[in-house]
Amino acid sequence: MQELLWLLLPVAAASGWWGAMRSVRKPLPAPPDKQNPAYFHGLNHLLNEEPDKAIDIFVEMLEVDSETVETHLALGNLFRQRGEVERAIRIHQNLIARPTLSNEQHAQALLELGQDYLRAGLYDRAEKLFQELKEKRLHTAQVLQHLTTIYQQEKEWQACLQTAEALEKHSQQDLSLEKSHYYCELAMQAKAAEQYTKARHDLKAALATNPACVRANHLMARLAWDKGDIPTAMQLLRDILDHNVHYLPEIIREMIAGHQKLGTLQDLRALLGQITGQHPKSGAELYVAELIQLEEGNQPAAHYLTRYIRNTPSLLGLRQLVELECLNHGQHHLLCDVLNHLNKILQKHSNYQCQKCGFQASTLHWQCPSCHRWSTIQQQPPLENL
Repeated sequence: MQELLWLLLPVAAASGWWGAMRSVRKPLPAPPDKQNPAYFHGLNHLLNEEPDKAIDIFVEMLEVDSETVETHLALGNLFRQRGEVERAIRIHQNLIARPTLSNEQHAQALLELGQDYLRAGLYDRAEKLFQELKEKRLHTAQVLQHLTTIYQQEKEWQACLQTAEALEKHSQQDLSLEKSHYYCELAMQAKAAEQYTKARHDLKAALATNPACVRANHLMARLAWDKGDIPTAMQLLRDILDHNVHYLPEIIREMIAGHQKLGTLQDLRALLGQITGQHPKSGAELYVAELIQLEEGNQPAAHYLTRYIRNTPSLLGLRQLVELECLNHGQHHLLCDVLNHLNKILQKHSNYQCQKCGFQASTLHWQCPSCHRWSTIQQQPPLENL
């Protein structure tokens, strides 16, 4: 209540001032206590903790003319930022209905109303206003960005591509990252419809747009796997690690399965050995332990993990070691209790986090659900420092 009071008092004061200035122009000004009775009614509502009624009065007192348009726009923007979208819409609709606005003022009001609709989830109405401004070539950069937001929400990826290309031309922005994801989304839609040729075409377009697109390489590898071309799939997965070694946890299961089919687990073990040497905190050692378990058995894998944990304390490594010891010694009650406690601790740890807004998730999202940026969510480093 106090916050709203401080926000609205300047509006009330401005309203009283405008009313006083307008009354000065009259031949016979009214006494001060009768100039703006609505002004005092508004203050009374504020003091009686009736902010809704106070806001209505102050908005009505601000007559729309060339001198008060900016005040209306600022007030509407304030309401939208506070989440009071209905009030923002009402103010901006009232502005647009005024025939005295200049072309620039009318365009600004349209832009603000479109943002109100966007905030309220009324995408059709927002898109209509933004398209109108786009055709008039007014506020083009903002309009194209808002249209992109709408098309992403509606999963209209082809429209996203077209809008991104228009925005690149207008503002000289580099949107290759975003465009590569739009192509990947189109490829996924094509794959779901069993249009594999189109899916490959879209993925090649994604890589042509952004050669470092890890997602496109991964999807290409899955298409090759589905086709039975396992060597190509494995090569594509290895190429991913050249661009982003931290993506290893996302592809390691597919790599193990593929190399098992090809009988080349030693090649994968050698690759993981290179990664551990170049990126000692990537957690690749844990996957080396898995390969040792597959090829040599539980006990050698346990010995390897023991040496690893001594040098690099890790809860993930400890859990893996306890799992192996349970296999070696049967369902030992103490070991089982330790394993259960470790699992509970690790379940509380968010595996992924957005590097821009801090959003945390248990699975990978290519687009952050919070800030809506692309490729900003990364897997957090393995839990260290016991």
